[in-house]
Amino acid sequence: MDFTIEKYNELLDALKQHKDHRIRHDVDARPLFSLRVAQEEAQTGARATYYFRSMHFASHKDTIKAIAALGHEVGYHYECLTTCNGNLAAAYEDFCRNLEELRKIADVKAVCAHGSPKSKWNSQDLWNQYDYHALGIEHESMIDTDFSTTLYLTDTGRRWDGYRVAVRDKVPQYQEEWNKAGLTFHSTDDIIHALNNIHHPIHQKALLVNTHPQRWMPFGAQWIKEAVMQGNKNIVKRVIVSIR
Repeated sequence: MDFTIEKYNELLDALKQHKDHRIRHDVDARPLFSLRVAQEEAQTGARATYYFRSMHFASHKDTIKAIAALGHEVGYHYECLTTCNGNLAAAYEDFCRNLEELRKIADVKAVCAHGSPKSKWNSQDLWNQYDYHALGIEHESMIDTDFSTTLYLTDTGRRWDGYRVAVRDKVPQYQEEWNKAGLTFHSTDDIIHALNNIHHPIHQKALLVNTHPQRWMPFGAQWIKEAVMQGNKNIVKRVIVSIR
């Protein structure tokens, strides 16, 4: 059964076979699910970066602190151009204000844009005018990763080949190259099998593995609900991608 917490633990175990990998989590919803994943990672010695949206800073302060206390990095999952309707000046002010709020909870030196698939605004465009390094930010996950040497694996769309329905959570300039090299995977088991094969080309690239923790849970009613909801979302996103 895929997208269970048990399957995620299997993935963590397989990642130990890879010498150069980073784990990132986009906390889009249900931050308490992220704490469960963070605890599982800590038990295995894995460390990850958890990117939180501003809507969760006040209501899940203790969760964020608990994840940081486990040794994980806390980052800001910004969506300022969306919330500010494309106004760059207002978006930058919003970014700075939210960053300051999150830094009252945890040390923050990493950021990553939230995809906001229904929005016409890409929040990464904020950095065409401003410099996040001036704010003490050391790393923007998608901007500062060299994808010519790093393979991006994301569970967007609740599948590992969700780039077909993803609006922004993808790296289109390298996807065809990865497809030809046999570096496209559908299920978590596909990735696990590749990692456990030392001759697989996955070992020739650094890895950036991104998950959305609200998807990983024990099988049951919530698992089924998440699967159905994501299936419906994928239909909508496929339409958005075709229009754009």
